[in-house]
Amino acid sequence: MIAVRDVTKSFGEFVALNGVSLEIPDGSLTALLGPSGSGKSTLLRCINLLEPPEDGHIFLEGREITHQARAERAGDIDFVRRRVGIVFQQFNLFQHKSAIANVGLAQTKVLKRSYKEAREKAESLLKRVGLADKLDEYPDRLSGGQQQRVAIARALAMDPHVMLFDEVTSALDPELVKEVLDVMRELAAEGMTMIVVTHEMGFAKDVGTKVVFMDGGVVVEEGPPKQMLENPKQERTQRFLGLVLEH
Repeated sequence: MIAVRDVTKSFGEFVALNGVSLEIPDGSLTALLGPSGSGKSTLLRCINLLEPPEDGHIFLEGREITHQARAERAGDIDFVRRRVGIVFQQFNLFQHKSAIANVGLAQTKVLKRSYKEAREKAESLLKRVGLADKLDEYPDRLSGGQQQRVAIARALAMDPHVMLFDEVTSALDPELVKEVLDVMRELAAEGMTMIVVTHEMGFAKDVGTKVVFMDGGVVVEEGPPKQMLENPKQERTQRFLGLVLEH
């Protein structure tokens, strides 16, 4: 589904990604682990061209998207955005619009769906994420977990082929984390290709196809979840997991 080859990205003097290569098979869930500043979020933003990489190559469904990104050809960026959904740590909902309007807006503006079709799709997705009774509520009347589920429904409304999740539970109270992870578990069970930046080790072990540990802008180690979380080979991975699993 996605192939990342020797991708480099810098911000001024700071090298966020330094020759990162990664394969994301169709239907897999890849969990990205690593300390703050290791390049995980930057990698996600490069994959959907929010941050076009400076060097290297990214392929989506066999089609290279990186040289197109550098040329800023709008049609090619649309190819990526329609296929790759992303959900951030912050919900980024429109505060002046209801839950169903938040999920419907991009469908009418980008996909050119009719208002009726977009509303039906939005209602179906909000029911799917457990918010059938919150269709007309505004974000300030929703809990953090509910807002994040609206954000997931909004991304799914675009019928993506890949979903990127950037620490989507880290801003939530612990009791709200499960409801968001449950939605992600369902997506994984349905075969959605997913890349998930997370510190939820249980989720990564139970649902993940592969765990990738990053540090200093490089992939330090990758492998099956059980092996990576219970018996990592690299000392840097061992130190990181030792600290995280203690908590």
